[in-house]
Amino acid sequence: QVQLVESGGGLVQPGGSLRLSCAASGSTFSNYHMSWYRQAPGKERELVARITSTGIITNYADSVKGRFTISRDNAKNTVYLQMNSLKPEDTAVFYCYANHRVSRYSYWGQGTQVTVSS
Repeated sequence: QVQLVESGGGLVQPGGSLRLSCAASGSTFSNYHMSWYRQAPGKERELVARITSTGIITNYADSVKGRFTISRDNAKNTVYLQMNSLKPEDTAVFYCYANHRVSRYSYWGQGTQVTVSS
């Protein structure tokens, strides 16, 4: 069992930056691939970024490439999402997602709201 707690969301102006954090507990963090998803009002949840358990491979949605960076610190059991050049269309609830690299068991965080508005 893994517990995931996101933080760092808030209100930011267009062009601004935020860094989301997701702290994991309850299991060996380095065994999990980690992802950030987001869900805007009236839309389906979508994958934003993913990082493998070792941190070697990252993937991004086309809409955030060049603006967002996913990273992890396995010593701190934390995954981050650095978001730069934010746009109003980035407004959504952002969720942290853990997927075990072998068993495929998966877990979701509770989400953190990001609002980009002037």
